[in-house]
Amino acid sequence: MTGAETERPRLRAVLGPTNTGKTHLAVERMLAHATGVIGFPLRLLARETYDRVAARVGQGRVALVTGEEKIVPPGARWFCCTVEAMPLERRFDFVAIDEIQLCADPDRGHVFTDRLLHARGTSETMLLGAETIRPLLRRLVPEAELETRPRLSRLSHTGPAKLTRLPPRSAIVAFSAAEVYAIAEAVRRRRGGCAVVMGRLSPRTRNAQVAMYQAKEVDFLVATDAIGMGLNMDISHVAFASLAKFDGHRSRALHAPELAQIAGRAGRGMADGTFGTTGTAPELSPELAEAIESHRFEPLDHLYWRNSALDFSSLDALLASLDRPSPRPGLVRGADAADHLALASLARDPQIRAAVAAPELLRLLWEACQVPDYRRLGDDSHARLCGRIFHALRAPPHRLAAAYVAGQLTALDSTEGDLDTLMARLSGVRVWAYIASRPGWVEDAETLQAATRRLEDRISDALHERLMARFVDRRAAHLIRRLDAGSDQELLSAVTRDGAVVVEGHAVGEVQGFTFHPDREATGVGRQAVLRAARRALALEIPRRVARLEADGDEAFALTSAGRVAWRGAEVARLAPGKDPLRPQIVVPPGDFLDGAQRERIRARLAAWLSGVIVRGFAPLFALRQAAEAEPALRGLAHRLAEGLGIAAGAPEPNLRRHRALLRRLGVRCGREAVFVPALLRPGPAALRALLWATARGLPVPPLPRPGAVSLAPDPAWPEGFAEAMGFVPLGPVLVRLDIAERVAAELAGATRGGAAPLPASLASRLGCRSESLPAVLRALGFALRPGADGASLLHPRRRGSRPARPKPSERAAEGPFAALAALRAKA
Repeated sequence: MTGAETERPRLRAVLGPTNTGKTHLAVERMLAHATGVIGFPLRLLARETYDRVAARVGQGRVALVTGEEKIVPPGARWFCCTVEAMPLERRFDFVAIDEIQLCADPDRGHVFTDRLLHARGTSETMLLGAETIRPLLRRLVPEAELETRPRLSRLSHTGPAKLTRLPPRSAIVAFSAAEVYAIAEAVRRRRGGCAVVMGRLSPRTRNAQVAMYQAKEVDFLVATDAIGMGLNMDISHVAFASLAKFDGHRSRALHAPELAQIAGRAGRGMADGTFGTTGTAPELSPELAEAIESHRFEPLDHLYWRNSALDFSSLDALLASLDRPSPRPGLVRGADAADHLALASLARDPQIRAAVAAPELLRLLWEACQVPDYRRLGDDSHARLCGRIFHALRAPPHRLAAAYVAGQLTALDSTEGDLDTLMARLSGVRVWAYIASRPGWVEDAETLQAATRRLEDRISDALHERLMARFVDRRAAHLIRRLDAGSDQELLSAVTRDGAVVVEGHAVGEVQGFTFHPDREATGVGRQAVLRAARRALALEIPRRVARLEADGDEAFALTSAGRVAWRGAEVARLAPGKDPLRPQIVVPPGDFLDGAQRERIRARLAAWLSGVIVRGFAPLFALRQAAEAEPALRGLAHRLAEGLGIAAGAPEPNLRRHRALLRRLGVRCGREAVFVPALLRPGPAALRALLWATARGLPVPPLPRPGAVSLAPDPAWPEGFAEAMGFVPLGPVLVRLDIAERVAAELAGATRGGAAPLPASLASRLGCRSESLPAVLRALGFALRPGADGASLLHPRRRGSRPARPKPSERAAEGPFAALAALRAKA
């Protein structure tokens, strides 16, 4: 081999499907040379490779050049660029073009084709792409060495699957923002959340979303076909939610190589990958699925080309040179690009035509038209912007004023709004970042470039946060992943002193007593995950709590006003009717965390405590029961007083007269119309009496009478019989406490035993009623007020002369002032 042959620049085409290591090879070859440049199809890929190379060789030795970003240190030796922004005016030892099959893209293909035909390194040139471009490479660059690299892992078709059945580490691919949002919402509801990747995202936002996915904070990725161009992620399965896309001109079905490019993102390195469809996407045909698996597709039969030898002698000549047909077979004109369309639009403006008489001004107009249309508003606003830039640059000092550009950035400087609003602002910032990066276009370029980077970063961070807030339930995603990792895998969990349940660092709710209350913000699948996590976390905590309840002293328990039993402030049981009012049942409600044996242990401890509470609170009644064991004559009274919780309506039986002294010692008072325990009418026992009365009847506990009240107005909220059960007797318009009514009635009966008697002083005050109500109250007690000879009111018993035979106690009570108490006893 001669020396000339040894030094001849090498042109090498490395072809193959995704996951063949082509890009990695190109980076290694570039770093093996003194200088080099790689052109990527996306800014995202250029940035990703730049970060990787900078981490390896240092930021001072590598440059990033895209439309919007230019980071070019003085000592930069290696350049990572978008294909359009490659600085081909410089000479590099090594040149590489990634995804060279994009020469067949109708919109951008002419740029890739130009690089294919003209971009060369002084030592080595490498073309990276799909096998489908091989025949055209042989024809257009016959000197190229063609090399095929096999995929490092296997790619298999698994067919259609529902969204809820997709495996973790899946990427779901759609082809419009609306589809991406709808799918991401569904994934959040059903699987806990997802990362979102779209071409409109800035590199900073995209990197943040990918980092979240790579860190396994979420297990799913919803993306557009932007992931098909070399983004390296740990994807195990690709699911197509659609098989058609709008390509800027029409909606069309995706071609088999396009599907393969995206499906090939599944599997990385030696890890195998799978692909299929989901949602409403039709199932892939067996022939198409097999072609994707085996990477066999029809070769490309043409590439898109645009004349690069432009004629700047006149505006019409420039337009004609752009429309020039290809001189070589296999190359065809593609769709008119945005710069061509902007130029054609401005060419209709007479002022523009008059302003481009000189070739150098026509070149300036063409450069202005090459400002990328990132906003894609679909109208002539982009052409008008290009025209404004041209006019500003053609006039002295031939630069955009820094204040003007800063004002445009200020108008975009907001992080408010929804996802689409933020992405539209990012597109606007990208336009001005491109303008600020063009050499000689703006005053104080470095300051404005830094300003656009800061603004893009700020909006990008806001967009990332908005995406996370809308599409990620981090807690649910993490818990689902940990729970699904294995049923026997231990979760890191704790229950704080105040009952907060924390699982894997996430607060999932709180446990009160033995009841778990999930976090109120947990909904849908998030709530299910929280409940599953709590069940695992409380598996040991609940038995500990049961043991603690059994060992606690009586001071740890309390009765609530609603008829519940509280332990350490948390309700753990309720009261239910028992055999008699003094023996209510304890009911421990079933739950997700207590088994039958644990509930019985809790019930037994609470029943023992409640029995003690009732025995202490109704000590006179239990003392009477004990006395009745030795004196059978007291058994009936003891039973009646227990049923009435300290009140037995009706006059005492005659056979109790000889036991009055014993009953007095036991705290039992025998009145004219009722037997009762005065101590149980006091405010202290009133709450317990009300609770037991309501429990025996299956009613909610009514509000209690005012403590210490002698009389009350009837309360319409009280159920029938409650006032009497609480020791209040209806006397005309008021309710009077039983012991007061008995005492006053006995005194008045004694005073009128011999006939009419003067009305005692302050009687209305003693009965707790108004003076005008006193006659009605006295009538209810069995007395009447009548005027005497001197006009003063005299008190008369309502029965005068011979009295009828004494009725039975129950009958007499029904006729007398204590009829309500008798009726209460009859109902009991």
